[in-house]
Amino acid sequence: MMMHKTGTRAEWLQARLALLDEEKDLTRRSDALAERRQELPWVKIDKDYRFETEAGIVPFSALFKGRSQLLVYHFMFGPDYTAGCPSCSAIADGFNGVIVHLENHDVAFTAISRAPLAKLLEFKRRMGWTFDWASSAGSDFNRDFNVVFTLQEQRDGSIEYNYRREPPNPDAQAGKRVQEWELRGGEGPVAQMAATTGTDISTYTRDRPGLSAFVLQDGEIYHSYSSYARGLDGIWGMYQLLDRAPLGRNETGVWWRHHDRYEAGV
Repeated sequence: MMMHKTGTRAEWLQARLALLDEEKDLTRRSDALAERRQELPWVKIDKDYRFETEAGIVPFSALFKGRSQLLVYHFMFGPDYTAGCPSCSAIADGFNGVIVHLENHDVAFTAISRAPLAKLLEFKRRMGWTFDWASSAGSDFNRDFNVVFTLQEQRDGSIEYNYRREPPNPDAQAGKRVQEWELRGGEGPVAQMAATTGTDISTYTRDRPGLSAFVLQDGEIYHSYSSYARGLDGIWGMYQLLDRAPLGRNETGVWWRHHDRYEAGV
């Protein structure tokens, strides 16, 4: 391990106070950004989305569970997956325990995926999660919120994800690596993650993660916000803690796993 610089307590305190000023500035800027998010115009939802839930087939409004606001985590779990995306699973480990607090602050929360409900519930039981999880199979919901794409879109470069167009990947079906999804210094991390879901790279990356916010007012549903890719860092609790550890994220590839697979090493 490379030796880090050392110093006296006085030197540490001087450096820490300088960093504190920057942290406070970042907090203030983060507060200002939150206000700008809340100022975004609302867009009325005109489609009659239907979802399969443990309570049966329900309309979009039912996901609010009597509350005025709804957060949706777009969980990567396509119809061909045998398990949920490991990144989404790590994020879910973090938000699973806070939903009770959201619900008592007029905010409902659900994960939504394209896989059949039976698959989602089986994986949910395996992971020990309690959050609501709905299947959007058969609806346009994932397409409309830019978290699922087709093989042809992969090949011809018509994928628009995270508000940017991705380059063509003509060999998508052949399992070539998707450059945008590579991690710094990693060797084929996308292939590793795809393998944990029982799919290949092309199938795995046609579903994408995201977070969307909605509001229910006077019987109408409006979309207020969506975030994707690194925009999800803020809800990935594991990384918020690692960023405060001595070596930070300290990663060269995919190291995290489904939380019940660490001892098995798979």
